[in-house]
Amino acid sequence: MAKPVKPAARRAGAGSKFAKVARGELLTLLDFVRFAVSRFVEAKLVFAHGTTDPVAEAAFLVCEALHLHPDQLDTFAAARVTAAEAKAILDLIERRVRTRKPAAYLVNKIYMRGVPFYVDERVIVPRSFIGEILDSHLGAGEDGGYALLGDPAEVEHVLDLCTGSGCLAILAARHFPNAQVDAVDISKDALAVAARNVSEHGLEERVKLHRGNLFAPLGDMRYDLIISNPPYVDAEGMAALPLECRAEPKLAFDGGADGLDLVRRILNEAGTHLTPQGGLLCEIGRGRERLEAACPQLPLLWLDSEDSEGEVFWIAAADLG
Repeated sequence: MAKPVKPAARRAGAGSKFAKVARGELLTLLDFVRFAVSRFVEAKLVFAHGTTDPVAEAAFLVCEALHLHPDQLDTFAAARVTAAEAKAILDLIERRVRTRKPAAYLVNKIYMRGVPFYVDERVIVPRSFIGEILDSHLGAGEDGGYALLGDPAEVEHVLDLCTGSGCLAILAARHFPNAQVDAVDISKDALAVAARNVSEHGLEERVKLHRGNLFAPLGDMRYDLIISNPPYVDAEGMAALPLECRAEPKLAFDGGADGLDLVRRILNEAGTHLTPQGGLLCEIGRGRERLEAACPQLPLLWLDSEDSEGEVFWIAAADLG
């Protein structure tokens, strides 16, 4: 008589190397992180969806399986894992390797600036540098003054174009405590995810979602700040997207032949939607040279973050005309 398949083998895939990890070989959280790192490196996975390397991704998945915030890993690194928890962790590791889907889709969560957001395949996995730049360049300066925009408490109206999951709109609402935030996306599916995040963060009264093509649904509304992380991948980049990125909505990546189709439109139209002292903050990836060549008359200020250099620009309303 054939032996019954054990639940752990069913869940992780009968016969897989993950199912065959002997009980007792991996004991602590750190053991499982190390095991995941080895499997991710062996499988040549790509990391660009909220984590930038296999160690960070392994820590993220292990903590999510155990309902821990990633910041708690060090506290519990030496803690033992139960048999049921081990099965859940190994299942996530196996699914990440087998499906090549971004880890955020497997657990329906991503963190930006330490803040959790719900995500699924209807939206691109958030990984914008703008969240960090809101803190580093649009808040109180080290000398007690204010950078670029003035006192965050005096900002009244913010617009997030191509909002996707709504994460940047929500971070903006948290950063500018007295601001009303409009968030626009052309995708009905993306706005459904954004609505869930706005509700979960209790911001329904301050963040309003609009469906439409860039500025089209906003009338003649003007803003103190416009932020945008639009599609900016060029045709060559679209053809070379790794499997992880191919699991995400194509609409969220495709920026046209040179990657600047939407960026040009935003620059052309933003001036009529900014207050006189306002400005535009826009992320364009590695398109700096192309944009500077296309718009040499614009005094773009390029801003760096901890993990990027010259991928986000600022331009004041007065310089847009």
